[in-house]
Amino acid sequence: MEPTRVRELTGVREVAAASGGDAMVGWAAQGLRGGVRAWALDGAVAVASPGLNRRDRLTVCGGAPEAAELVRRVLPELGPSYRLLGERPLVTEVVRRLPGAEILGTFEWMETAGSVPPPPAPDGAVGWLAPGADGEVTRLLAEASPSAWAVPGLPGIRRWAGLRDAAGTLVATAADAWSAPAVGFVAGVATAPALRGRGLGEAVCRFVFGALAAEHGRVALMVDTGNAGAIRVYERLGMRIRPVAAATPA
Repeated sequence: MEPTRVRELTGVREVAAASGGDAMVGWAAQGLRGGVRAWALDGAVAVASPGLNRRDRLTVCGGAPEAAELVRRVLPELGPSYRLLGERPLVTEVVRRLPGAEILGTFEWMETAGSVPPPPAPDGAVGWLAPGADGEVTRLLAEASPSAWAVPGLPGIRRWAGLRDAAGTLVATAADAWSAPAVGFVAGVATAPALRGRGLGEAVCRFVFGALAAEHGRVALMVDTGNAGAIRVYERLGMRIRPVAAATPA
């Protein structure tokens, strides 16, 4: 029997239809701009996104046998820099079917699961920062989140939000980074260590979530599995967890 042909998807509506509207796949597609490509095979979808969230990513969904076969067929067109991304059980099974593939890490994808609280009424304390605030954001991240994936100046980071104290010092921040047309993406969330536990990070996230939900419809982010405090905040803001994994495909 002749093997099923891989179908390249050339429009965002095709990607959404083939993936059942999967938010992670929709985010990875990035509007099919910037060299992003997508394919489908027997219900599985793979999206190759160069430089997405600082990595060349091959995001997959669908059944494990079909996804593994799709990855096997498209890899020759991509090169060795691409890493698999997808729900943890799926990536685990895909890796098992690909000789030489290996799990690199596990973490949590979180996405909105219903209505997002609106941003707070403007009061001057929280809002989008001017481009000239990049230095302040850099200093806050260096102190509060030195391993943050989003930092000022990276391609794909559109803008930063922040909250200032009474003296005007930036004490909490979050970025609109690597957002896609139908999925707003949040990164670089940080609060000054001395002020944690006061709801400042939650206030900034509430503002950013509301703004991105109004613009994109859905909101998503990634968080370390062990960051229970942040996960609780994001759940209060209407997000649900999808455990994910990253892997080398070969």
